[in-house]
Amino acid sequence: MASLIPCPHCGSRPREEFTIKGDASLVRPAPDAGADVWHAYMHLRDNPRGSHREYWHHSSGCRRWLVVERDTVSHAVGAVIDAGGRA
Repeated sequence: MASLIPCPHCGSRPREEFTIKGDASLVRPAPDAGADVWHAYMHLRDNPRGSHREYWHHSSGCRRWLVVERDTVSHAVGAVIDAGGRA
């Protein structure tokens, strides 16, 4: 059976309906930040072990952006929230 993602709008849906877009914990630098800061923001990424928050797009469903908490070891999915409701 395919792994399921619990979409807050559509219910549990197969993982194949979603597109992963990356780390949800990154903070965009100020427009006038130096080149080194922008380089790190654009190109340098950690590869965390364990629980991690990521942006996912429900591209074959409601087309909403979600923040998915996923364990990078077991791929178990925890909390899923609509990204538009984030503070």
